[in-house]
Amino acid sequence: MARIKTRNKSVKSFYIVAIAGTLLGGCSLASDALWPSLTGEDPRQKTTVKSLPTSARVGVQKTLSRPPPPALGRTNFVAPRVTRGSATGTYVGQRVVELRRELKRLRSQIKQQNRRLQAIRRLTVQHSRIYHTTVGAVNARLQVGTTPGNPGLVKQWNVAQANLAQVEKDVAQMNKLANGVASTSTLSAFLLETTRAAYGLSGAIDEDHRQLSILEDEVNRTVVLIDRLLNELSEDISRQSNYLSSERINLNTLALAIKNGEILGASLANRAYATSAPSAGNIPASPTAATAGVRRPLIVIRNLPNAEYVQPLYNAVNRALQRRPNAMFDLVAVAPNRGNAARAALASSASKKNAETVLRSLSDMGLPLERVRLSALSSNTVQTNEVHLYVR
Repeated sequence: MARIKTRNKSVKSFYIVAIAGTLLGGCSLASDALWPSLTGEDPRQKTTVKSLPTSARVGVQKTLSRPPPPALGRTNFVAPRVTRGSATGTYVGQRVVELRRELKRLRSQIKQQNRRLQAIRRLTVQHSRIYHTTVGAVNARLQVGTTPGNPGLVKQWNVAQANLAQVEKDVAQMNKLANGVASTSTLSAFLLETTRAAYGLSGAIDEDHRQLSILEDEVNRTVVLIDRLLNELSEDISRQSNYLSSERINLNTLALAIKNGEILGASLANRAYATSAPSAGNIPASPTAATAGVRRPLIVIRNLPNAEYVQPLYNAVNRALQRRPNAMFDLVAVAPNRGNAARAALASSASKKNAETVLRSLSDMGLPLERVRLSALSSNTVQTNEVHLYVR
């Protein structure tokens, strides 16, 4: 087993065992309550455990690369020109002049909205680049190692959060613009219907109908242009909203990395949500039911609260989610069943507090808490309090 040194003055040894551990064959986890009351039995046999490499403490698969912000649309929406017409002196001719005037007003409105859209896009790209530059600098510093809670990194994290808030404001401006474009779309549809209805007016001459056909084509092209503008804007909003949601979770995980002074990676939630979690009806009633009584812990954590367990825990859960994006987890507090009833109760209470600490760490890493089920047991074979994490 790998021996990991703590940062306390008095050096303590502890072990974190991944992908193996003590078989808890005789222990029953039958209740879904927060802390079900369980009677632990001695495991029927032991298995040889594999030690976690020392490199796991500083991250097995670290990377500074982050997914780039989603691409924005690049279309420059220019409404077609309005063809000039000549007065015919008829009522229908006057109506054509009024409709042409409305089309010009509509074209001017589209021009303003397109100008606003291009400005918002430029700002969004600028703010996204600044955000990713800041986050990249924080990750680069964590990559080489730093002190826990480094004030410089905390300051950079605050800057990154402010930059992300700017992107959020840009998305809000896109939403506001989309509402305006939707109104313009409604107006263009009404103008097209009115233009087509003008064909039915009496008293028209051939020139009136000729100008009406030209006007109808131009209104029709304008309607198509507005629809494309609205669709592209909606796609931009959707992509940017998903991006914002993902990066907010990543920022929370980055805050945990700064707190511990070592890089973790992207939030576990981004991988966990890649595939929808199974419904409650598909979850076994007890963890042991899914594995016929034989379960191996994904990771075992001892000597809390002094154990430096965050990075190995992240690596273990991340690998599990890579294999099974819809994985659920059981977090088990294991207490030694030694001494009188009072000592056993104290050990059980301390073990549960340790499990709650690990649960908070999982939450900070972005793992949805509805994917984790807490339970507790006592064992005659463990020498100290332990926290076991199982894949369900």
